[in-house]
Amino acid sequence: MTPQPIVIVGAGGFGREVLDVIRAIDPAGNHWSFVGFVADTEPESQVLERIEANWIGTVSNFLSNPMLGYFVIGIGDPKTRKQLAKLFTDVGMRPAKLIHPSSTIGADVEIGEGSVICSHVSITTNVRIGKHVHLNLNSTVGHDTEIGHFVTINPLSAVSGDVKIEDEVTLGTNCAVIQGLTIETGATVGAGAVVVKKVDAHSTVVGVPAKPVG
Repeated sequence: MTPQPIVIVGAGGFGREVLDVIRAIDPAGNHWSFVGFVADTEPESQVLERIEANWIGTVSNFLSNPMLGYFVIGIGDPKTRKQLAKLFTDVGMRPAKLIHPSSTIGADVEIGEGSVICSHVSITTNVRIGKHVHLNLNSTVGHDTEIGHFVTINPLSAVSGDVKIEDEVTLGTNCAVIQGLTIETGATVGAGAVVVKKVDAHSTVVGVPAKPVG
């Protein structure tokens, strides 16, 4: 099988972590051929040299002469990720789905294209995960949970069973969501928060128990 070319959009911290996921999945380079990072801000060359990677230009320059192949977006902000996903799919590129081999995935789990499942994530059973979702290091997702598109779940977050997370939600590091709740579109849950009731659309909740702010 010929390795498939893939670019990572975004060269910040998470973008570089996505490269770790690709290399963990395919250490011999038999499936993926990493072309480089596409980012509007040129990363420090020394940082990229240390991880044996390169920057291949800005988004606009890349899209003016796109390659055939795959892309994955390593940018945490859901709205930015949504905008970029449309730009790259509109020129004919395909979103890659990346699942780190150290993650554990139960029975009857569906994961949408463009999603990134990082190291030591645990997803149990009968779970639905949408497109371009980020499940960061050591996060957990319980049974019968539904996660929409362009959701960001940060490290150590714990999502209990039968939770519904709508599109473009962000869960902060080390937060917890108890069972059976809904977090509506565009909401943000702060780091360390404990969600014990429904979170309204486009609101931000923080604290223990989590309460709206702003």
